[in-house]
Amino acid sequence: IKAFRGFIMSSWTSFCNTQTSLKACSSSYSVPSDALHLIDKQQHSKDSVFFRDGVRRIDFVLSYVDDKDGERKQERRKVYEANLEKVGLELETEDKSESEDGKTYFVKVHAPWEVLATYADVLKIKVPFKVNDIPDNSEMPMNWLSTPFRLPEHIMHPEPDFFTAPFNKSKSDFFLIDDKDTFFPPSTRNRIVYYILSRCSYFRDECADKDKKGIKRLLNNGTYTAAFPLHDSRYWTRSRDDKCESERYNLYKHWARFLCFFKEQPLNLVRKYYGEKIGIYFAWLGFYTEMLLFAAVVGTICFIYGFLTYDDNQWSKEICSEKIGGNIVMCPLCDKKCSYWKLNTTCNSSWQSHLFDNVGTVFFAIFMGIWVTLFLEFWKRRQARLEYEWDLVDFEEEQQQLQLRPEYETKCTNRKMNRITQEMEPYLPITSKCARTCLSGATVLLWVSIVSLVYLITYRLAVYAAFASIMKDSPTTHLEVVGPYITPQLATSVTASCINFVIIMILNLMYERVAIWITDMEIPKTHLEYENKLTVKMFLFQFVNYYSSCFYVAFFKGKFVGYPGKYAYMFGWSTLRNEECDPGGCLIELTTQLVIVMTGKQVWGNIQEALVPWLMNWWGSRKARNHPESLYSRWEQDHDLQGFGQLGLFYEYLEMVIQFGFITLFVASFPLAPLLALINNIIEVRVDAWKLTTQFRRPVAAKAHSIGAWEEILNGMAVLSVVTNAFIVAFTSDMIPRLVYMYAYQPEMNMKGYINNSLSVFNISDFLTDSRYRDYRYPPGHEKQYSHTMQFWHILAAKLAFIIIMEHVVFVVKFLVAWLIPDVPSDVRARVKRERYLVQEYLHNYEVEKLKIQLSQNSNECNCTPMIYPSLSKHEVLSECL
Repeated sequence: IKAFRGFIMSSWTSFCNTQTSLKACSSSYSVPSDALHLIDKQQHSKDSVFFRDGVRRIDFVLSYVDDKDGERKQERRKVYEANLEKVGLELETEDKSESEDGKTYFVKVHAPWEVLATYADVLKIKVPFKVNDIPDNSEMPMNWLSTPFRLPEHIMHPEPDFFTAPFNKSKSDFFLIDDKDTFFPPSTRNRIVYYILSRCSYFRDECADKDKKGIKRLLNNGTYTAAFPLHDSRYWTRSRDDKCESERYNLYKHWARFLCFFKEQPLNLVRKYYGEKIGIYFAWLGFYTEMLLFAAVVGTICFIYGFLTYDDNQWSKEICSEKIGGNIVMCPLCDKKCSYWKLNTTCNSSWQSHLFDNVGTVFFAIFMGIWVTLFLEFWKRRQARLEYEWDLVDFEEEQQQLQLRPEYETKCTNRKMNRITQEMEPYLPITSKCARTCLSGATVLLWVSIVSLVYLITYRLAVYAAFASIMKDSPTTHLEVVGPYITPQLATSVTASCINFVIIMILNLMYERVAIWITDMEIPKTHLEYENKLTVKMFLFQFVNYYSSCFYVAFFKGKFVGYPGKYAYMFGWSTLRNEECDPGGCLIELTTQLVIVMTGKQVWGNIQEALVPWLMNWWGSRKARNHPESLYSRWEQDHDLQGFGQLGLFYEYLEMVIQFGFITLFVASFPLAPLLALINNIIEVRVDAWKLTTQFRRPVAAKAHSIGAWEEILNGMAVLSVVTNAFIVAFTSDMIPRLVYMYAYQPEMNMKGYINNSLSVFNISDFLTDSRYRDYRYPPGHEKQYSHTMQFWHILAAKLAFIIIMEHVVFVVKFLVAWLIPDVPSDVRARVKRERYLVQEYLHNYEVEKLKIQLSQNSNECNCTPMIYPSLSKHEVLSECL
């Protein structure tokens, strides 16, 4: 009976006119409402992005649920949706009985042609008016070699190349409009609709409070639970609707899968689907990864050089020798609990340090200083090309980025006249602004100094003393067995680096909340100002959090130790002695620190980025998976995904900029750092693409012509990297002392006797022999005992001379390269000029033809002298939306 009844109802539904609503059909035949809803849902494809009529496209979706505070919110929604319809948008509501949870309403929004054309004119969106006639001469020699890395042409270039001009509604016939329904791509449509949603008010005309407007405020106060544009299909299969582009499926198939890691990125398709802001991020990330290949190759060669010259390491042979290192007794590394120890216990660490502390290190440090400049300069050229290809040449910040933040309007009760708009707007008094800024700066300094630096140094000293005390009774007996592998230095370095990494991850959560709290306290006026302030604070916190331990090992450890009998203590009053370096130097410990923190961060970051959104989506859609796919609508599928917030790209940039610091600021200590970064970024591109395509709702398309404030941060880090690497080679590495010894103090010009020369003597009354310590001081009994020798000052002068020479050489080369490489390629400059010329020429011809037609029509009516410039209809936009 149920099957027969279903057959009768479905036959009757097919008989009804498709343009007539199902409810109208039901009026002529009695159909239960629950069966009506079931028929309605089964008729529509799960991938449908259209209204029930199958014609009007869904440009945006709003969702809400009924709750206790329903009356006020219901009134806001009623007024807001009425104002949206007054503007010209068309709405269609899905009742909560249609949703899987039975509680959520969905409001589907469609923008007709008139609305799209009006606001495309307002936003000056560039649209095509002529096919590009400039020949493409970008063919590279031996182009066939790149064939395995290429994607199909329709994926790489989903649209033909056109000359474009800002849209003008009054001159719509000037542009290449074949079909009004598809003229504006979905990304442009949702950007226009979001522009309207952000400015439409939810107050009645008689209400005096005109600040109540915008979808963001409605989301903040819970009137709506979500607002998002729709994906055009499921990511693993094409849409059944031929009118759907299935671009999401193409992105997943050719871009978001890890098996595509060796393929080029379909940046034009990414830009078309997600907008220019996300497209420019992936373009930068891909270019950064490509440039890392050159740094990784050179770094690997330098590492191989250190490995091949392993046996030529004379100073390590002396340390490991029983006759030399075995007979040298070193002073205790800490007070009271530490014992004397033999030099040959550090044999293994001295051999390992040679892999990174050799002549190749100096060359690689200089190379990376030049590489950074080449990377930034070539990125400017790539960015200029993208600006032209993506119609961003004359781009100005959109008004939606410059609009006042709802929090600013709420917290600022004072008002003054805006000189530009001539309207009253809220403002923050200068006294309150200064007080908030000072408090913000003091809070940042407090967290940076106390939490990150002091705590970290104290921890390292405590751990070192603990490990040294464990082995205090075995300096020369049991240590001979385990000493080469487990020494206090190695144990401290590895465990401190691992625990430091855990502390960094914990502090990251605290820093993020503190940075957001401080930024909110300052009450930034616009969203752009808020993002810039948060960027500076978060980068400063992350900079100190990740790099403080590396700076400590590189520039402080072993530099302020003192000498036996007059050691330096932490802060001058504590019982913790300042740490010393191994006789082979602190470079190997800096390398250990860098490897553990950098690798751990990258591995944990990728796992967190991929796993967390997947688990949240899996849990959120657990109920829907029990229903047939035909009952799981497109808007419900996207509603169950994670929202891509306004700061979504902020954290992606922050992650990559921190990595950029690791491979530039401290690369002299670890030439393989670019190789690790390259491997990580190959994975990072696909992980970011996968989570954006499969785990997040479709973001609102936004324009951006550059990577923003991050470009200035990268430039600052590039300059700082030259200084840090010069100091690492000079003060952390033992390269300069060895060269001074070989050329100034060794007649045979070799390294024999270097270890004995680099250790000073301290007289011990309890032993028949003297103990040694790492420094250049006069021995006991000398008239200048325990003061620095002349060799110390020669080495210091050589170190300072090396820093000055290296910095000047690298900076001169950097500025020369920056001057020789123009920021905008010549062909791009020519295309921009050509496009501007064509716009003027075509507009002139268009106006002339239009004037001729008007004059010919007027000549038939009267013989009066015609006007040279006919009056054009003035374009008006509803004031409720601006």
